[in-house]
Amino acid sequence: MASLLSELEQDPFDGHEFVERLAWRCTSGRFDAFDSKSLSEAFDSSVRDLRSVLDSHHNKCDRLETLLVQQHKHHWLAVAHAQERQRLAKNAFSALDSRLAAVAAKVVYLGDQLEGVNTPRARAVEAQRLMRHFSKFLSQDTPLPPDQPLADAADVLQKLHVIAAELPPGPRFERARAAIGSQYDSVEKRLLEEFASAQRDDDRRRMAEMAEKLQHFKGFGQCVDAFIETAQTSLAGRDAFAEVPTLITRTERVVRHVFATPEQIMTKLVLVVFQGKLQDCVDLELSRVVKDDNRFLRSLHALFVKTSQLGERLARTQTLDSAFVSRLSRHVFNRYLEDYVSVETRCLRDRLSAILRRFYDQKGHQKRVLPQTSIQELKRDIQLKIARAAVPTDVAAEEPLLSEEVAIHALQETREALQRCEVLCRPTDLASTAAALFAILLDALFHQHMDYGVELAALSLPAADPRHPPDCWFVEVARQTNAICHLVDKQFVSSVLPLIRCSNRSNSDLSKNKRQFTEQLQQKVNTGLDRLLSSAIAWIRSLLTQEQRKTDFKPETDDVALSSTTSAASKVIRFVDAFVLRVRDGLDGRNVDSFLAEFGVRLHRALFDHFQQFQFSSVGAMVAICDLNEYRRCVHSFGVPLLTSLFAVLHALFNLLVVAPENLKHAVEEVSIERQLVLQFVQLRSDYKTAKVSTLLKL
Repeated sequence: MASLLSELEQDPFDGHEFVERLAWRCTSGRFDAFDSKSLSEAFDSSVRDLRSVLDSHHNKCDRLETLLVQQHKHHWLAVAHAQERQRLAKNAFSALDSRLAAVAAKVVYLGDQLEGVNTPRARAVEAQRLMRHFSKFLSQDTPLPPDQPLADAADVLQKLHVIAAELPPGPRFERARAAIGSQYDSVEKRLLEEFASAQRDDDRRRMAEMAEKLQHFKGFGQCVDAFIETAQTSLAGRDAFAEVPTLITRTERVVRHVFATPEQIMTKLVLVVFQGKLQDCVDLELSRVVKDDNRFLRSLHALFVKTSQLGERLARTQTLDSAFVSRLSRHVFNRYLEDYVSVETRCLRDRLSAILRRFYDQKGHQKRVLPQTSIQELKRDIQLKIARAAVPTDVAAEEPLLSEEVAIHALQETREALQRCEVLCRPTDLASTAAALFAILLDALFHQHMDYGVELAALSLPAADPRHPPDCWFVEVARQTNAICHLVDKQFVSSVLPLIRCSNRSNSDLSKNKRQFTEQLQQKVNTGLDRLLSSAIAWIRSLLTQEQRKTDFKPETDDVALSSTTSAASKVIRFVDAFVLRVRDGLDGRNVDSFLAEFGVRLHRALFDHFQQFQFSSVGAMVAICDLNEYRRCVHSFGVPLLTSLFAVLHALFNLLVVAPENLKHAVEEVSIERQLVLQFVQLRSDYKTAKVSTLLKL
């Protein structure tokens, strides 16, 4: 039975395995002598055992359910008893609350009654005391005994002073009024001395007592001034910006312990410190650099930032009004900010002019006004200058008067000016000042430097001379121009636009000026690149004319090697590869694609015109096709689909030169090229007349 229960309690329980184990035990593991009767008896015995187990479990479940019902009733009774106790407690609390409210009302009423009785009595006692002291002043007796405590004397004299001010004029009270005034001044002086002595001894309790009494005296302002003056004595160092936060923090603890209105005292302390020590520090620093605009502006910006940061820190830690602190910080620099805009614009203009002048001096170049009508004279002046410098023409030409370093320095100066402008300018003048500063940059960098350098470089380009290969140094001019324009655009977006966005007029005018300058530069760069293209194509035509022989395409014998290109094609391809490599190094983006597309079109035209000058035999046409394949390979590296199509058409035309005369008509019909062009090209065949090609094409 125990083994049966252990098997039933297995998790998970498998009925099939249970029956198999039961059968195994009944047969002792032997199935050769199967006894169904003994197996049936074993199963019946197991079923009875299982049924008894089931009955015992049912009995156990019934007992547990009965116990659960009993416990459920017990807990419900406990909950009902607890609810009844809570109801009673709530009623008791409500009754107690009502009694407390009634008692409190009676106490308040009694207190009001007592106060109504005591206040007039206290006032009468105080009035009697004051009248007694005032009568002494009238009778010229000693009004206040010398041994009377200072605090009591101050309290009496302050009130008598107020009463004396209300007395009618006349000789009757004049003596008493004068005596009260004299005693008032004497006590006030003693209070101030006691306060100063307590401050020197750092006796905050005594200071608070004296400040409380002085608060109702006319000399309370003197007390505050003396306290602030003494507190400032710790500012003995040169770096007031580092010492002021420590002073304010240390003094605040004393002020909150001594004075009844610490916020007002701290505000006055900050005001005195800013208009005193900080003002002196700023004046001293700026007086040292007032003759140098650049150093003056940098020092002004640095000091203003430090002052503003100090004010923001004080506003956060001392609960001061941020607007008040901001006005206070700006007030320190008022007289320096009045003419800030004119100084800033003058300084930027001078700095940019100095950068350009230093660059031209390093190049040994004397800048001049470029004439519009006397280009030959300008070229002659340039050649004379090159000759005086004993520098070859090609070397001098490779040093264009453009410099990214100059642009970077100019942009850095402008960025610093814009940063100062953002901090130092009033909000109403910010947009116009930022626009004026960037306009100065555009004039110096675009007009005086880039426009001059590009125009001078374009004018210095030699005319298309077939005797010399063109120099590609103007590509470097285009590259530098493009790079500088990108730098200027980047600074315009990052530094200028945020400052002028609030002013539509400044934004529109500045964007228009920048666009005009850029378009003028682009036009001059395009002119120079066009002249460079013309020179390159002229040199290619010269190479083809000098190197290409008529026998290349119409050899006397058919025994010609077709494995290599002609000498003319080899030299042209070497030049084109070198030229394109230089162009790719100098230009970028779509500029490269546009330039190479134009160069490829002109190269195609030059080759087309060149081939039109020759007669082609069938072998010569094969030689020309070999040259053309090399040209196509070279042009394919340009990455321009238009050029691939143009040279494919040219290749198709050359294929017509190697077709047998009797098959020419069929070949022409299969070519989708303009018929007039086909006929023009077919006439270049050496057998055009002998084979009567024109007659064959008409059939």
